[in-house]
This record gives sequence, C-alpha cells and structure tokens, in this order.
Amino acid sequence: MFDTDFMSTVWSAAPTPFTSEGKLDREAIFKLADHHAKLGIKGVFIAGTCGEGAYLSDSVTAELAKLTVEAAAGRMKVAMQITDNSVPRLLDNLKRGVDAGIDMAVIAPPNVAINYDQDYLYDLYSQTAKASPVAMGIYHRGAAAPVNMQAETIARLSEMENIIMLKDSACKEHDTAVLLAARDAVKNRKHFFAYSGNEFDCVGAALAGYNGMTIGGGCFNGRMAKDIFELAKAGKVDEARALQERMNTLMFDIFGGKNITCWLAGQKQLMVELGVFSSNYCLCNYHLDKSYLPTIKAALEREKEYLG
Repeated sequence: MFDTDFMSTVWSAAPTPFTSEGKLDREAIFKLADHHAKLGIKGVFIAGTCGEGAYLSDSVTAELAKLTVEAAAGRMKVAMQITDNSVPRLLDNLKRGVDAGIDMAVIAPPNVAINYDQDYLYDLYSQTAKASPVAMGIYHRGAAAPVNMQAETIARLSEMENIIMLKDSACKEHDTAVLLAARDAVKNRKHFFAYSGNEFDCVGAALAGYNGMTIGGGCFNGRMAKDIFELAKAGKVDEARALQERMNTLMFDIFGGKNITCWLAGQKQLMVELGVFSSNYCLCNYHLDKSYLPTIKAALEREKEYLG
C-alpha cells in the first residue's frame, strides 16, 4: 500500500503559500516542492497546523492537495490532514484528498465532540481508517487539542493495518512511553512510524526512540533537524546538542524571539527571502513585525548552508 522507503528522518509539515491578496499561490507550491527536494525532504504533510488547514475552504484544500501531488512528482510522499467532527465529514475530506492523489490521510482530534469518551474517538478514527484506500496517520496534540485523545486510544488504533504513522506533538513522558510501546508491539507484522513534532528537541526525540521528526519548520530547518536527529542516534550527543542550540537560535530569529510573536508570518517571510513564496500572508492571526526583517535576513545569511 505504501512505499516505506519514503519514511525518512524528517517530514515537513508545510506552510500553505498565499499571494498578498490571500489566494492560493500555485507557482509557490511548485517552488516549495523543489525547495523541499533540495533539503532532502521525502515526505510533506499539508493542511496541518502550520499549513492552516483549519482555515482553508474545502475547495482550496482539494486544490492544494492536487497541486502538491503534481509538484512532488514522485520525489516525496504527500500526506493531508482530513480532521473533522464526524465520520461523514471525515469521509468527504478523505475522498477529496484521494481524488487529488495523496498518499496518506492524517487525522487529529476533532475540534468539536459533544459528550465524547475515548470509545467514541476510537470509533471516529477506526471507521474512517477502515474506509480509507490510502495509508493513515494520527496527529496527537495532547492537552493542546480542544478534544483530548489519550495515548492509550492511539495505541489501540495502531493495531489497524493501514494506520502507519504518528505525529506526536504532545511529547509528554507518559504518552511517549505508551505510543512507542504500541509501535514496538506491532513491528513484527507491519510498519508503524512514530514521529516527534517538537522541533526544539530533536535530540530528546532521538534518544527517546522516535523514528524521526514531523515539524512545521521543516521547509527551512529540515536538513538541520535531520543532522541533529541522526547525530544523536549515532551516539554523538554533544554534537547533536550543539547543533540543536544553533537550530533553536535560528527558529527564534525567524519566529519573532522566544515569545514566538511572528511564528508563521516570520517563517513565510523567510520563504520569501529564499525566493520560494511571494508573500508572508497568513489566514490565521500572525503578522510580521517589520522590526524582525533584519534578523530574518541575518539568519538566512548565517545559515545559508542549511537553508538551501
């Protein structure tokens, strides 16, 4: 069903490019695919948190998926978030993605679930997975999500044959232990890959036993994150930590300081500086403080060997 050779160390949870008028930037989608290829990225996750998936219309999401698949041109796999509040809506989203040619569909906990329990959430995911003609992934946001799916529920879901990927952005000690144990429990009969979403601690993710990283900054820090993770896996922990500190400095420079005031707008501006995006327009409420422009430009010059 799925070529696991593409399940490499880092997946990019990609931002969605827009024109300055807020329209989908079709040309930038193709430039972004070329840029990802330069960084060695083999998997992209679209319409996630960094991709502003919750803000996109159904038609724009479908077009984004179709163009991303076309732009990837077999160089990388394409996963798309289909998160929604009911099985019928999930299946509608899934169909749009499958029709566009995606390789994997990813579900996070719903934004609305009235009077839910863990069995309800299990059924929501499992019914969708049973109907899916493509591989499935789970996006675990933990307490940051409006609806909290427990790690034990994800462990149950990991037993399903076509659920092969986890993005864990909660990265809590208890959850990590449960989720990695679930991965190891099924490894003799299928592939199941556990990725950390905490790009500020690639070293910790590697030492904990994750397979890699699925990160929102992957469109610019993907190559650096890969080096950090693989250094830590190889036992070169001091080198990995030094490079992690360097990458964290880079991210704070791009995101607007340690309070991350510019986050997505700053990241999109970096992509503008790299000649990939045409604007830093965001649908969510992030705006670029122009006082950070010199910092972003300086970070690009300082880290150009890693930024492509």
